[in-house]
Parts: sequence; C-alpha cells; structure tokens
Amino acid sequence: MIDHPFAGQVCRVALIVPLLIGLGTGCASDGDDQPSGTYRREGVTGSITVFAAASLTDSFTELGTAFEEANPESTVAFSFGPSSALVTQITEGAPADVIATASTTNMKDLVDADALGGDPTEFATNVLQLAVPPDNPGDIDALDDLADEDLIVALCNEEVPCGKFAREALDKAGVEPSIDSNEEDVRALLTKIEAGEVDVGVVYRTDVEAAGDAVEGIEIPDDQNVTATYPIAVTGEADNAEGARALVDFVLSEDGRAALTEAGFGSP
Repeated sequence: MIDHPFAGQVCRVALIVPLLIGLGTGCASDGDDQPSGTYRREGVTGSITVFAAASLTDSFTELGTAFEEANPESTVAFSFGPSSALVTQITEGAPADVIATASTTNMKDLVDADALGGDPTEFATNVLQLAVPPDNPGDIDALDDLADEDLIVALCNEEVPCGKFAREALDKAGVEPSIDSNEEDVRALLTKIEAGEVDVGVVYRTDVEAAGDAVEGIEIPDDQNVTATYPIAVTGEADNAEGARALVDFVLSEDGRAALTEAGFGSP
C-alpha cells in the first residue's frame, strides 16, 4: 500500500490488526468457494486511488492492507485529508477512484457536480469528544470550558466536517468558544493536542481511541453532541472502476464493517 501524491496526512496504524488477520489469506477461485474471513475478487488488478477523510486514516489503512493481501495484484493508494478539500480536488480533476467523506453534505457536492460513478452509500457514523493532553493540565470537563480565555482552545477549520460539527455542538450547549487555533483537519488538531500545544480540542471519538495514551478523551453529552455520517462512492472518472467497486464492496462487507466497529465507528 502506498501514499498517494495528494496525501496530506501520514498514515498511523490503528490497533485493529487482530480483527483483520486472515482477511487476506486463503484465496479462492470464485465467490462460492471463498473461505470465511477472506475477500478475494477475481480480476482485480492495478492501483486503486482512495481519497478519504482524515478521521478514516487508521481504519482505512488497515482495510487497505487486508484488501491488498486478499488481492495481491492490486495496490491501494490513499490520500487522507479534510473532506471539503478532497471534494474540491476531485471536482478540479485530481485522479481518484474512490471517495469517502466524513459528511453527507460534502458528498452531495460531488453528486451535484455529477462527479460520481453511482450513488454513494453510508457506511459508518462517528461522534465528537473533547480531547486534552495527558493528565488534563487545563482541568477540562465540559464544552463550557472552551469559553475560558485563559485556556488554549483549538478546533478544525469551520469549512471541514470536524470544525462544522464542533461548532454545532458548541451552539447546542450555548457556548461561545474562545478559539486560539483553527486546524486544517482533525488529525492536524489531534497532533497539536498530543504535543501539548493546546489545552483542549474537539475531535472524533475514533481519533481519541486511535491516539491511545497520547491524549485523554472527555465525553460530550448526547444532547450536545453531533453525529457525523460517512458515505463512500466510486468516482465518475475512476481509472480503475472495477478495483474501486471491489474496494467499496469490501468496506461495506461484514468484515469491513466489523473492522470499523472495532475502531470505534458506529453503524448508519
């Protein structure tokens, strides 16, 4: 698996390897004979370029590895970044076979631009959490704390899903945040939290889980939280449409959904 030249985020491996061990082993000659726990698709070859939301970095990296193991004549090249920027790149002609966003609104922009090769399918959901450095030096416990001017508060940029959803959550809570930094995507924000450069940020639950001990997560109550819904689709200008459809099918398969659940995503 390789990083696509448009990639804006280095892949970090999620701790879902045990679940995926075996997905790429035991190839079969056809679907009826295919052993349990494998996903081989006859005729799938070449590179499959996937543009995906930054919050999918860990889970999609693992799914891509499993897909390659099951289909050794194929490679999966990822470009991870803010959904809004990935959509813009595709509408401007950047080569991509598959697109997966963290927002149905961003995907609708591609539908409206007639840039997809079929209807998108919702495959996962996510919710927000507060993320703080280890030991919570800012003593954060709720969204209300983001109004404190003495704290260093960071959000994603307003135009990307994690930033849009964070502001919706703050609005639900009646909080006017004191924002010190706006980051390009959720992984850039998480990196600053891990480094202790900010006291608190609003990220996705799955990002907190993927970070392990590098950050601490603080739950946001359901009545203040926002659910992100993730759609996936084959692009209209896919160079490897057959491989793209096979990869989308894998993400939507029982094994793919199980891996996403293990990573902390919900079902749509």
